[in-house]
Amino acid sequence: MKVIIYCRVSTNKETQEVSLVRQREELIEHAKRNQFKVIDIIEEQASGYDIDRDGIFKMLKYFSEHQADGLLIQDETRLGRGNTKIALLHQLQKMSITIYTAIQDGELEISDSDSMVLQIVSIVEEYQRKIHNIKIKRGMKRALSRGYDPSKNLTNKDEAPGRKRIEFPIEEVVRLKDNNNMTFEEITKTLNGLGYNVSKATVHRRYKEHQNA
Repeated sequence: MKVIIYCRVSTNKETQEVSLVRQREELIEHAKRNQFKVIDIIEEQASGYDIDRDGIFKMLKYFSEHQADGLLIQDETRLGRGNTKIALLHQLQKMSITIYTAIQDGELEISDSDSMVLQIVSIVEEYQRKIHNIKIKRGMKRALSRGYDPSKNLTNKDEAPGRKRIEFPIEEVVRLKDNNNMTFEEITKTLNGLGYNVSKATVHRRYKEHQNA
């Protein structure tokens, strides 16, 4: 298991700095005991209610680039407090990151109340995805009614000879990316849900081709 160690204290007081050192030492020992490979140790002094932390975004970058698949913290409050904690737990859950805590000496066990909130957030996201799907369907119908011709995209460049180019509404991809700030992964899942068997790499490539055309 490749992990990121994350340590946090809330102020710059000397007593808190000692706490930061103690967190680091305990988590390093925990990683050794469980034979975890530590990719990086992130330390910062910031409020747990603040989500705009350099350490958090550095940690998420490691996970998004698949450089690590586990997070090691002293306890869940080190990750964050209040809504910030819930938001980060949800994000890590979506990325399939396993969270380990020293205080529980194993995987994080969240409270029933936090679990209920995370379930509600997941349900809301699912409905948001459905709304995006409906928007794409409506956009496709609107584009077709205005004379959109899918054959204009049949350039077949960068494809192996004889391989059929996968068709999907690139204009809607551009709109969702540029106007709705959806990620390529979210757009790809939306297209897949609509019956377009296309990969994220293909969606990204076609988007670039369209932008450079």
